[in-house]
Amino acid sequence: MKDIFSVRDKVIIVTGGLGQLGTQFTDWLAQNGARVAVYSRRPFTAEETERKFPGLSDRIRVFHASVQDKAALEAATDALIASWGVPHVLINNAGIDSKPSGSADQNGPFETYPREYWDEIIDVNLTGVMQCCQVVGAHMAASGRGSIINVGSMYGMVSPNQALYAYREKRDGVPFIKAVSYAASKAGLLNLTRYLATYWAPKNVRVNTVTFGGVKTASFDPEFIEAFLQRVPLGRQAEIDEFNGVVQFLSSDASTYMTGSNVVVDGGFTAW
Repeated sequence: MKDIFSVRDKVIIVTGGLGQLGTQFTDWLAQNGARVAVYSRRPFTAEETERKFPGLSDRIRVFHASVQDKAALEAATDALIASWGVPHVLINNAGIDSKPSGSADQNGPFETYPREYWDEIIDVNLTGVMQCCQVVGAHMAASGRGSIINVGSMYGMVSPNQALYAYREKRDGVPFIKAVSYAASKAGLLNLTRYLATYWAPKNVRVNTVTFGGVKTASFDPEFIEAFLQRVPLGRQAEIDEFNGVVQFLSSDASTYMTGSNVVVDGGFTAW
């Protein structure tokens, strides 16, 4: 019987494939037989690739291509196609957010939120995805097949709950406001997905969003975690590998009739 969930020999691009989630996707897909092209905003040697992904470097190639640089994306994609053929899957994973440890104006009131931070985050999280879709999706459409997976966030569906951050003012004496730009960028991603799903449906290119909840890391304040988990029905954050399955599903033939959808994997956060 054919394994419809298989990604063996599929060519898959992962933008931001060296980051926290990107590393997981790259490693998991390569372990399951895919050939994975990582698009990275910083150079990464073959030796570094072997150290980061032991035993998988023959199935993983890293291209120096920022999602903000369309010419670099085109050059990387041309080189990839020359080596491995037209990609079957594009995972738009690269993204940034305001850092909780950032400056006061970066995490201050909406009324005084600087345009520079808005522009930077929108440019990576939304415009960068659009450019990747233009460059890679065009080749997919010309080949008559492909799957594009846009990595969203629960904050693309609901507004950040500012009460989760109230402890910062009590602790530090300075108000902390979760900034607008990340939420706006991820909300825009949902309709970019729907637009491209309908636009490329005649070419058999599927486009879907995956909306993820909070991932367990050591970087969050205990006060934040305590408040956050009270709002998650499953009562915990996601383990780092718990999103691999849905990414493989959307990369595989198990999802061939699925496009324009938003697959929510958030422990129930947006159900309340």
